[in-house]
Parts: sequence; C-alpha cells; structure tokens
Amino acid sequence: MSEPIRIDIWSDIACPWCYIGKRHLEQALERTADDENAGPVDIVFHSYELSPDTPVDFRGDEVDFLVAHKGLPRERAAQMLEHVADAAAAAGLEYRFDLLRHANTVRAHELLHLARTEGVQLELEERLMRAYFTEGRDLGDLEVLLELGADVGIDRALAREALESNRYLDDVRADEAQARSIGVTGVPFFVFDRAYAFAGAQPVDTFVEVLRRLRSGTVETQPTH
Repeated sequence: MSEPIRIDIWSDIACPWCYIGKRHLEQALERTADDENAGPVDIVFHSYELSPDTPVDFRGDEVDFLVAHKGLPRERAAQMLEHVADAAAAAGLEYRFDLLRHANTVRAHELLHLARTEGVQLELEERLMRAYFTEGRDLGDLEVLLELGADVGIDRALAREALESNRYLDDVRADEAQARSIGVTGVPFFVFDRAYAFAGAQPVDTFVEVLRRLRSGTVETQPTH
C-alpha cells in the first residue's frame, strides 16, 4: 500500500468557509476513492483563531459580533452572512445564523488537540462545526464542550481535566506560530504532503485535481518553509 497523502489544515471552528472547505475536501476524496491509484490520506487539523480577541463571555449572534467588533453596518453584515449561508447550502451544509452564538474558540481548539491523542480529531472537528453553525451551541461553554467531546467518545473527566488545566494551550499556540512561520494569513489553509499549499474553500474540482496529481506524482511542489 502506498504511503498516505498527508493533508494539514489550519482552520477555526468558528470560520464558516473552513467548514465549507472541509466538506469540499471530503467530497473530493469521495469522488476519487475509486481511482486506480487512490490511497489513504492522513488529515490533521491545526489551530487558528480568526478572532482571538472575542471576549469569553460574549453574548450575541454573528451579526452582533460583526457590528460591534468589526465595525460593519448591520445590513451589510446580514448580507454577508446570507451569501455565506448560500455557499454552505451548495456544499450540503445548513448554516443557522439565526441560532449561532459567537464564541471564543480557544478551548475548543484545546479539545481538538486532546481528540487527536485519542484518535477522534476528525470526528470532533465535524461535531464542533455542526454544533456551532447548525445547532446554535455555545462553544465557549465548558459543559457544552464536554458534552460534544463525549459525543465522539472522549471521556468527560479526561476532557475536563485537560481543559481546566489548559494542558493543550501550548499546542494551540504552537500551531498558530507555525501558521505565521509559513505565511498563513487566513483560513482554511491546506498543505498537501508538506509540499503544496493553497488557501480558501476552493471548489471540489480543485481538490480533485490536486489529489490526482499528487497520486500520479505530477504536482508541482511549493515551498512551505
């Protein structure tokens, strides 16, 4: 069996385009699963906070946040979210911005690092994003995070100790420092086999082309420092 293609993804749970990009990648993997040279992939999510200055006790929806912290007019903010929701729907996702509770995501990122050690990072990434964008769950709330972690098999006591002690905070910061070192200025940001990278929720066809060219050995590598 060939070596897995490694895909490193810098992402924020609260980034609407990150969820769309994640789904596009998954759809590309499904589309290429029956290719003659198809093989395994190893996907690793890395921490990136789009709005690390979000107060941990922020109470409001996404429009409130964009108005109060980004200075956007309310009508403009609402139009932006409607555009994003349409793009999400095209990817098969349901975004409920009427339910969404904007949150500081650093603890959720810490939990994702614990999930990787438990072998369930991909499952937790999906669970957190669905909880945030579709279910209106508060990802800044410790008890909510413990419940969502339990949904994918993480022991609540283990998760509580890790989050209350900030055991994985240094790992979050290391991911963010690495992002800066390779020039990441926005997410999602995808690095394939530590050699080829691009940013944004690219169309499914773009992911398909990269996967097929990597598997055939015809992709032109790019330095990622």
